[in-house]
Amino acid sequence: MIDDIEVTRHIIERFSKNFIDSLDIDVAIAGAGPAGMVAAKYLADAGKKVVIFERKLSPGGGMWGGGMTFPAIVVQEQSLPILDEFGIGYEDAGNGYFTADSIEATSKLIAGCMTAGAKMFNTMSVEDVMIRDKDNVRRICGFVITWSAVEMAGLHVDPLTIGAKICIDATGHPTEVCKVVIKKAGKLNTPSGDLEGEKSMWAEVGEQTVVENTGEVFPGLYVTGMASNAVYGAPRMGPIFGGMLLSGKKVADMILKELD
Repeated sequence: MIDDIEVTRHIIERFSKNFIDSLDIDVAIAGAGPAGMVAAKYLADAGKKVVIFERKLSPGGGMWGGGMTFPAIVVQEQSLPILDEFGIGYEDAGNGYFTADSIEATSKLIAGCMTAGAKMFNTMSVEDVMIRDKDNVRRICGFVITWSAVEMAGLHVDPLTIGAKICIDATGHPTEVCKVVIKKAGKLNTPSGDLEGEKSMWAEVGEQTVVENTGEVFPGLYVTGMASNAVYGAPRMGPIFGGMLLSGKKVADMILKELD
């Protein structure tokens, strides 16, 4: 016999338990694109308490659609060890190019980071950050979150807060967290102190700079993936994702050094 009320009770109990356990964590990540999920896996593998907040119903960012909805992506040889760790299949296309199925890649990134122990909440938006001054240093120490549906409807509903030792902006092109930080906390660690702005597509340069630009942009806040290039004024790169994966691995390594 299945009781509808019991079904509801179990859903609410499981969600409540997971959410309460996610209120004070090591690393909070805004955005469940490929870079954010790769970062989450490596951080969770190291025993850190990691939670991703994804605005949309389905995690994965732009990887699902491959190139113009063709379900295929390109990666470079340097990123193959990451694909191997997630169990993502690929084919050698020659001349240093490798192809993978975008649907397989995205689904295995989702499964991989959660199997490692990272938690993920979808339909939740990061609308603000927590800022505290300690030892004369202004630092980001958490996210302010709300339901995406509340945000989209423009309802006047107060949000909730998540405390974190480190926060990551992995929101891609919009750089949503960095925009809030500029408005409320001051300058970023960029030449102008502001968002330098994403440049037009140039895969060769964009793939290199997305890794180079990965790092801390404000005390307690790191950027990874396409957000890195949008913050520092580098090109977008289109449906080639090796740099995204390597950026996620790099930011995890940097954060582990800081936390440890």
